[in-house]
Amino acid sequence: MRGHCILSHGFESGPDATKVTALADVAERFGWTHERPDFTDLDAKRDISDLGDVAARVQRLMGLAKDAAANGPLVLAGSSLGAWISGHVSLQVPVAGLFLMAPPIALNAAHPFDAAGIPTSIIHGWDDELIPARDVIAWAQGRRANLLMVDDTHRLSAHVQASADAFAALLGKL
Repeated sequence: MRGHCILSHGFESGPDATKVTALADVAERFGWTHERPDFTDLDAKRDISDLGDVAARVQRLMGLAKDAAANGPLVLAGSSLGAWISGHVSLQVPVAGLFLMAPPIALNAAHPFDAAGIPTSIIHGWDDELIPARDVIAWAQGRRANLLMVDDTHRLSAHVQASADAFAALLGKL
């Protein structure tokens, strides 16, 4: 075993979503164990931000990440809200790398995006209707993160394979 990957789905998605499933296949191929937590119960709990119970998402991922990091290298990956919680957990748990798909750089003014200064790869759509490409580019530039901009929208549905390939590149470097 090379390490462990925790793959977090986006809001109103699920652990069997196409992108996280593709990442799970990559992790397995590279000899990493993996898990795909289910946050659907928390997404159903609406709050002021209309994004479900974000704090509970962070806490659930935090518990899983602490356990996994105690046993070896850990990579966190996530799509949209899954990327946001992965970044925040990386600030509190030792993580070897981050893979972020359509990261919400400005979830809202009270919750800016942040992440540990570790190897980070990002894939984002030029036509993302929720998260402006310029915000992601600026964030990635400030960290010297690997950034792949693709001709797609927020869901990145036309770039599942490109996402998997970018994740493979990150795992290959660790």
